[in-house]
Amino acid sequence: MEKEPKREKVRYQRKDKMKISDILKLVASVILCQIAGFLGSLFTTPAIPTWYQTLNKPFFTPPNWIFSPVWISLYILMGISFFFVWQRTDHPKFKPALIFFFVQLILNILWSVAFFALRSPFLGLIDIVLLWIAILLTILNFFKVSKLAGALLIPYLVWVSFATLLNFSLWASNR
Repeated sequence: MEKEPKREKVRYQRKDKMKISDILKLVASVILCQIAGFLGSLFTTPAIPTWYQTLNKPFFTPPNWIFSPVWISLYILMGISFFFVWQRTDHPKFKPALIFFFVQLILNILWSVAFFALRSPFLGLIDIVLLWIAILLTILNFFKVSKLAGALLIPYLVWVSFATLLNFSLWASNR
């Protein structure tokens, strides 16, 4: 009977294993998006029990409590999506994707300023239409860098599509 040769233990380094720097980038990406949400909430929260409460709302207006968990979830998805793009700084479409991402993030914050702080559903409507376009362009550019990054932004586009309809209805019934 032949003796089986001794097998050497071979240590493989997985290429898909996250490094500490990747984890920090992921955390920073999510925090960045949550900060944008927090900034928007500074303009939104004070107006909810006062001005917003007085508006005529369409029948499909969700209850106020639903907005916070939806937005927190969307900002988490945005952060994860941004992280996947940030991992590809060498990609030729990285810079345009980055520009569109930050444009939509700024427009996102500005919507709260326009709609709630300025109490203007009309200015909010203009901003949210620009935001919708910026999100779509971000998704298209993210898809070029990372398909997963682009896909993670689709729920955001769907929600902002609904929010655009809601914003339009609020403007139309309160002018």
